[in-house]
Amino acid sequence: MDKHFPGAQPGLRYFLTLDFALFSAIIGSMADQQPNLLEKIVSLAKRRGFVFPGSEIYGGLANSWDYGPLGVELKNNIKQLWWKRFVQQRDDMVGIDAALIMNPKVWEASGHLAGFSDPLIECKKCHNRIRADQADQLESLASRAIVIGGKPTCPADGKQHEWTEPKQFNLMLKTFLGPAEEKANIVYFRPETAQAMFVDFKNILDTSRKTIPFGVAQIGKAFRNEITPGNFIFRTREFEQMEVEYFIKPENWEKHFEEWRVEMQNWMQEIGLDMSKVHEHEIEESERAFYSKRTIDFEFEYPFGQKELYGLAYRTNYDLTQHQNASGKELKYRDPETNEEFVPHVIEPSLGVDRTLLVVLLSAYTEDGDRVFLKLKPKLAPYKAAVFPLLRNKPELVAKAKEIYDNLRKEFMVAWDDRGNIGKRYYSQDEIGTPYCITVDFDTLEKGTVTVRDRDTAKQETISADELASFIKSKI
Repeated sequence: MDKHFPGAQPGLRYFLTLDFALFSAIIGSMADQQPNLLEKIVSLAKRRGFVFPGSEIYGGLANSWDYGPLGVELKNNIKQLWWKRFVQQRDDMVGIDAALIMNPKVWEASGHLAGFSDPLIECKKCHNRIRADQADQLESLASRAIVIGGKPTCPADGKQHEWTEPKQFNLMLKTFLGPAEEKANIVYFRPETAQAMFVDFKNILDTSRKTIPFGVAQIGKAFRNEITPGNFIFRTREFEQMEVEYFIKPENWEKHFEEWRVEMQNWMQEIGLDMSKVHEHEIEESERAFYSKRTIDFEFEYPFGQKELYGLAYRTNYDLTQHQNASGKELKYRDPETNEEFVPHVIEPSLGVDRTLLVVLLSAYTEDGDRVFLKLKPKLAPYKAAVFPLLRNKPELVAKAKEIYDNLRKEFMVAWDDRGNIGKRYYSQDEIGTPYCITVDFDTLEKGTVTVRDRDTAKQETISADELASFIKSKI
């Protein structure tokens, strides 16, 4: 769902976000909110290959992040689990994968071109820009504007200067199609995934033969030229959404809204979030997007404050009606039982992939004395198991371990690790969240058994090498 959306939004809630470069200064001032946790997560993410700063060898690009070898596995596992739960295992759902660039008329009809904006003020001396709605909320940091005596100071030199009146800054990322960069060729990268599901509604209805209630799901990229992105991957200009548009009869909206509220709670439990840090925030009418009759934000207690994680909105029939009127194409649904025709209403559960990954890491990070491990749900862990030969200089052990490793990775992602001693290997695998470490030793050669160590308890057990695959499958 769009928090920054259209036109109406004096009461719209915005989030204070901070750049990666400010982590150290910020985190040091948050003694009551696990001050070092985000710093530890960011460090671990880069060191172990979850998330890297984008274009780092060229000095980076503001708030650009790349998912490394482990990050892409964790991210894919999140998306696959979501798709399995909300599409594969439901009879009332279908999926699509729509284009990133759509006809600009889509964004005219949806209201994005007119109202998808933030209020911006500019320092008349250095031309630095900040969001006007945040000027009175900013922390006292040298690199951010703050308010003293009702007037923001410039982040460039910490002094008070004159600022322009607030102007609306459109958040859509613009580009051109065709050989000429002219107005007629302007197009936009989509700022949300939802509109394609409305635009394709009739095609989906005709080809899937679904009857209301039914939903359309999509996982895909969206782009927003955010003025103040930050807090690691919490708010970025390029992000991925997992979103559903669930089409219903208007008289049943409250029932379906409650069903989806429970579904989202169950999803958060399934991926292992710390539910004590999850809170539901009922958005008041003055703060809701104008198309929404009811909105709930699921908020999480991040190290930088309690902020939005997911959104659940009752969008009424606003979007389908807008596209029907603008395109001249009928987007009504005919009830097969009553023959009644109407424009369906919509319940929208909206979940960000990147924020999900962030809160999964925050919830999983565990310190037990000197031991650090990610207590990830096994189904989400990048590697389900790691295989170790006890000694790397014993060819017979290495050969047997390789055999076991090759067999297991036919079933799921498995790590190979023969570096250093066993203790260091355990430490490394714990830190990336691998649930099970399998040691191949001389008993493997003589008896056909291996030693399996559990990540969470650090306890070890001996099982038959032939039973490894079924053992791990039973755990994930």
